[in-house]
Amino acid sequence: MFSLKNKIALVTGAGSGIGAAIALTYAKAGAFVFVLDRHAEAGAETVATLRGEGREADFILADVSQEAECRQAAERVLKSKGRLDILVNNAGIGCVGTLATTKVEDLDRLYATNVRGVFNMSKAFLPSMQTRKHGVVINLASIGGVQGVRDRVAYCATKFAVVGLTKAMALDHAKEGIRVNAICPGRVNTPFVQELLQEYPDPQQAQEDLAAVHAMGRMGKPEEVAAAALYLASDEAAFTTGHTLLLDGGWAAGK
Repeated sequence: MFSLKNKIALVTGAGSGIGAAIALTYAKAGAFVFVLDRHAEAGAETVATLRGEGREADFILADVSQEAECRQAAERVLKSKGRLDILVNNAGIGCVGTLATTKVEDLDRLYATNVRGVFNMSKAFLPSMQTRKHGVVINLASIGGVQGVRDRVAYCATKFAVVGLTKAMALDHAKEGIRVNAICPGRVNTPFVQELLQEYPDPQQAQEDLAAVHAMGRMGKPEEVAAAALYLASDEAAFTTGHTLLLDGGWAAGK
């Protein structure tokens, strides 16, 4: 079950954290994985890890907020492999702040990557998926895309947008054989989160507070998100589209 043998996948923001975990999980399931990241060293390291385990992978340097770079990435993939079966829009950034403390520049910066990045990459590959009448798109949203989170006003705004984009895309392209779903993790212990923690006066206390909101009393692991992404990419999920999968350790259960 959940085999991706002979599938071609691309994971954005795969240089670390959840993206790297998804890339590794897909490669282990048999897919050829394109690792896309705007940080050359991090992306190359992920590819080296995959190849070191005997998996097939290649690196693409690109910034998802830039439409031209997304088109170039698609051209490279299609020229190299002729198709893309699975697109994972994982690249994302965050910002701590309320409406009062968040700058317009912060909102624009998050929107460019978190929303326009999903739009750009999906649009770059959509024509080829429409031609083949086959494709899977998985967007990484957040618990902050389905409910408010304190001190994350810009982040929530962009992740709600990702959920809306996911649902609209799913409706528009379901009859073309293209499935579009979103994963909404709670707090996941990644380098991304560790970096955000440094913005707090007491990072250790902040980490404990972040973990405490989950019913399980801990943050998630990148590998747990990757497992969900594997299911959604697989043929076993053939009847699943427009879905928002909460992976939040029970955070939303009491809402």
